[in-house]
Amino acid sequence: MKLPKAVTHEARLIGVAAPLDRFLEETDGLGAKRGPILIQLPPSIAFDSSIAADFFALLRDRTANDLACEPRHLSWFAPEAENLLISYRVARVAADPPPAAGAGEAGGWPGLRYTRLHGSPQIYRSSYDAATIDRHAAGARKAGVESWTIFDNTMTGAATLNALAMRAALQR
Repeated sequence: MKLPKAVTHEARLIGVAAPLDRFLEETDGLGAKRGPILIQLPPSIAFDSSIAADFFALLRDRTANDLACEPRHLSWFAPEAENLLISYRVARVAADPPPAAGAGEAGGWPGLRYTRLHGSPQIYRSSYDAATIDRHAAGARKAGVESWTIFDNTMTGAATLNALAMRAALQR
């Protein structure tokens, strides 16, 4: 599940108790199938330790679900941000294509590996080749923790085929 843009893009993580509660209530019926909660941040949100700590504390008070944050501003890939993510048990998403230096590698809390593949070289359109899918499958196996790989290259239907290829690669 991905947090609504009302929380991440519009309110920019500030004063979001009511929309967080509504999101968690609306998705609670999924139980364990809710899976990790994705916090995708817009590229305009720079790391601010006070805002980030307040937001993650608020979210942690409300859910025990695993959390994955997909920051897209370079400032989130500094040691201070990394340490804060670890302290709140928030994995940092490995994204392709990486929107900032370091964004292609997983980080934050090491208890979850979360990868989002948006399509490369053409974002949202390009399909991944077998070698790339095999590389991601191998990385998921080696992680030694729960691992999620999300294909977001949906504009041309590539995501479904890539996800099925990933499942086949993991079963080999």
